[in-house]
Amino acid sequence: MSTVTVGAAPLRPEEVVAVARHGARVVLDAGALAKVASGRRLVEALADDPDPHYGISTGFGALATTFIPAERRRQLQASLIRSHAAGTGPEVETEVVRALQLLRLQTLATAHTGVRPVVVETYAAMLNAGIAPIVREYGSLGCSGDLAPLAHVALAAMGEGEVRLAGKRIAAADALREASLDPLVLEEKEGLALINGTDGMLGMLVLALADLELLLDTADVAAAMSIESQLGTDAVFAADLMALRPQLGQAVSAANLRSLLGDSPMVASHKGPEDKRVQDAYSLRCSPQVHGAARDTLDHARAIAVRELAAAIDNPVITDDGSVRSNGNFHGAPVAYVLDFLAIAVADAASISERRTDRALDVARSHGLPPFLAAEAGVDSGLMIAQYAAAGIVSELKRLAVPASVDSIPSSAMQEDHVSMGWAAARKLRRAIDGFARVLAVELVTGARALDLRAPLQAGPGTGAARDLLRSAGVAGPGADRYLSPDIETAAELVLSGAVRAAALGPAKEHGPAEDRSG
Repeated sequence: MSTVTVGAAPLRPEEVVAVARHGARVVLDAGALAKVASGRRLVEALADDPDPHYGISTGFGALATTFIPAERRRQLQASLIRSHAAGTGPEVETEVVRALQLLRLQTLATAHTGVRPVVVETYAAMLNAGIAPIVREYGSLGCSGDLAPLAHVALAAMGEGEVRLAGKRIAAADALREASLDPLVLEEKEGLALINGTDGMLGMLVLALADLELLLDTADVAAAMSIESQLGTDAVFAADLMALRPQLGQAVSAANLRSLLGDSPMVASHKGPEDKRVQDAYSLRCSPQVHGAARDTLDHARAIAVRELAAAIDNPVITDDGSVRSNGNFHGAPVAYVLDFLAIAVADAASISERRTDRALDVARSHGLPPFLAAEAGVDSGLMIAQYAAAGIVSELKRLAVPASVDSIPSSAMQEDHVSMGWAAARKLRRAIDGFARVLAVELVTGARALDLRAPLQAGPGTGAARDLLRSAGVAGPGADRYLSPDIETAAELVLSGAVRAAALGPAKEHGPAEDRSG
């Protein structure tokens, strides 16, 4: 996807990812721009009214009843943006900033915010020029949306502050000049319109959806390698057993496991009366139940994201009947909740992965594998400390699973006395997703080595392809101890790039609308 049209219809999650992560260009729908111009004329008429109208001829927040004379309103808009661009801490990733820019652009293009067409055009041009305003880690409470992060974007559009352009940190004014763009001089209502939305937390949610779709498929691959190499059974994943508990995500994960294990000579080698084990441990047997619950949580989060992508969030907002009305749609609770739900699912899916890894390394539970998969136990430590790394990450993921959305802190002289903390929920989810990928990488490195140690038994086609991918990328098989960190980092890169999923399961299948999948 090289081009995404903004304004004709709500953006789809994959379109947000295309612009934010892959640099797709945006094109503004001509009909949307005409509606934006019409909405602006309404704001200009209210600006001339001697009666005060919130956000147009008044102050903001706790100062909402203060009338501002016409000659001071440009200063009011600029002051709003400058004062709200109060973020601190490390820079936020460029893909998050681009998602933030795009989603605010989409809302501006709905004509429900009352901005001039030039504002919409400037935001689109900044995206296409690769101008990414510097946004800081801390500053948003998710109260009137993501005020501080959005203010940093608006500040850059005014030619103030700093941006990233082609990776270099430069003054916003210089970046606009290089792109032949004039800095915006904001008029009535436009300051509020640029900063009042859930775009930051929503952008990170949409990116997380793409990441977790990939990682949960990869978790099925890793589980299959563990089950296979630990001489587990695939009988418990039978379709008729899954039908007795009609959970949608569980059925998907079980189908993946059946596909990966069904043609495995290694699994076939111990089927029959000679296999004395009654049941596998939960970390093997219940993999589709845990992975499936995470998938169902992901589908719920996707449904919320799709609805939020169809929203036009501002306060006040221009309604379809031409009135300007205050509202509370900027509150981030719907998005914040699902961001927290996903952090819980990530922690649990990573936890069961680490438990499968630990079983492979324990001579008492691995059914014939050497201790820690070491070449010479005692002299070599094998993958002992790789499991430590996974365990340490899982411990952190449990801490990151503590919900941010229950921790409201009032602000703005008690006007904003309940806030969502959605931005914080999104930031910790991004860290959790990175940790989950690394836990899966450790399981894949372990499973691949365990498969090799079962020779002459052969792995199934899918798990064998994943193992071969790791080997072709330089991840070593059985042998004397070696420097392990590069192997784990390589495996993590193969996980995050989608290469492991593609090797084992083939290309990702396109899913239908989130509302349908969520049941």
